[in-house]
Amino acid sequence: MNQTILPGVTSVHFVGIGGSGMSPLAEILHSLGYTITGSDVNESDNVTRMRRLGIPVLLPQRAENIGDCDLVVYTAAVSADNPELVAATENNIPLMERAKLLGALSRCFPRTVAVAGTHGKTTTSSMISQILLQADRDPSVFIGGRLPLIDANGHAGKSDVFVCEACEFKDHYLEMAPAASIILNVDADHLDYFGSLDNVIASFRQFAAKTTGTLIVNAEDANTLKAVEGLTHADIVRYGYSADCEWTAQNVSVVNGAYGCYDLYHSGEKVATITLGVPGEHNVLNSVAAAAAAHLCGATANEIAAGLAAFHGAGRRFEFLGTVNDITIADDYAHHPTEIIATLSAAKAMNYTRVWAIFQPFTYSRTARHLDEFAVALALADEVVVSDIMGSRETNQWNVSAKQITDQIEGALYLATFDEISHFVAKNAKSNDLILTMGGGDVYKCARMIKALLEKQ
Repeated sequence: MNQTILPGVTSVHFVGIGGSGMSPLAEILHSLGYTITGSDVNESDNVTRMRRLGIPVLLPQRAENIGDCDLVVYTAAVSADNPELVAATENNIPLMERAKLLGALSRCFPRTVAVAGTHGKTTTSSMISQILLQADRDPSVFIGGRLPLIDANGHAGKSDVFVCEACEFKDHYLEMAPAASIILNVDADHLDYFGSLDNVIASFRQFAAKTTGTLIVNAEDANTLKAVEGLTHADIVRYGYSADCEWTAQNVSVVNGAYGCYDLYHSGEKVATITLGVPGEHNVLNSVAAAAAAHLCGATANEIAAGLAAFHGAGRRFEFLGTVNDITIADDYAHHPTEIIATLSAAKAMNYTRVWAIFQPFTYSRTARHLDEFAVALALADEVVVSDIMGSRETNQWNVSAKQITDQIEGALYLATFDEISHFVAKNAKSNDLILTMGGGDVYKCARMIKALLEKQ
């Protein structure tokens, strides 16, 4: 396997190893016997995990960090003048962008299942992984969030199955040629790159065309159907609520205010009754997609039902962090208006007195483009607090601010820092409140700060 993935390579250095798309790759290669080193710009949970596995991680990023490795892996977020990239070029050490490494890895497995879609990739990948791992089918796994079952983002299995996320960001998923693919939905996101929804749809069509065996597609999503329309190179398996789909959820009901229960049908026959362990109507369809993929990988109906019941969410996907003084704290990765609406709708369906939305906007371009939509989505919560924007790789050329969101929501509050937010929330939260932090950056740190302050009260 080693020589198939990276011929002639024994040691790999990851620039930005703490990233959600980097740490699982590092972990898989580490498990396969490669010597791994890494660097990052700040401490994080993933950096801590890498060190716990015995992978050295150095901060800050400096030329000498790369040592005498055979290959340097980097992400698109790393600038060309990064000292480690410059040093690799000067020393004639080969460079590989993260997406190309994932593509190479995916092509090594006869049964790669690539999960694509604007929303729900991590949850659905985690559901499939939970089903197969729990059934002792030992897939390799690449997930954008931590799966509690293995307490990791990645796993090097011994079967020929590889379950992985396929991210549309800058067309990264076009490096892959999976045996099976899921398209969960197609929405207007990453428009700083794609420019228009039509271009997003065209990109997903290119991805679908690279799938060699089976396409599992959401029949309830018009943009998804548009993306695969007319394709004949692969078997197209549709899932949804309609009886004419190959996989359907029928007799859907709600349990405990938020958790879906339904009858799972395959080719017109009932195969199982599913009770989900994660909240939200959107997760019904995610779970049907996961069932279809797991079945393709050999899982039985009983194994599918057991895995979905046991799955209680991936890290940062409506992740419950605890209850203190009858106040519940949870964290979610929602960073697009559609995702915020889905998350807050699920939260509001639960039996809490008030739902707090603590939101950290992620990237200036997305904030500027979806400013009004963010306000509409966040207004679903009872209490709204928004922090400063996390710019990530961008400069604020749009002159946009987080306060422009809160100005549109009655009673909403803009507080720049996590320290201000955590003290305000800890002081004002009441019994039976749900405090939900959301965003694509590091707002999970705010959730932990709130929890710690509540514990001191």
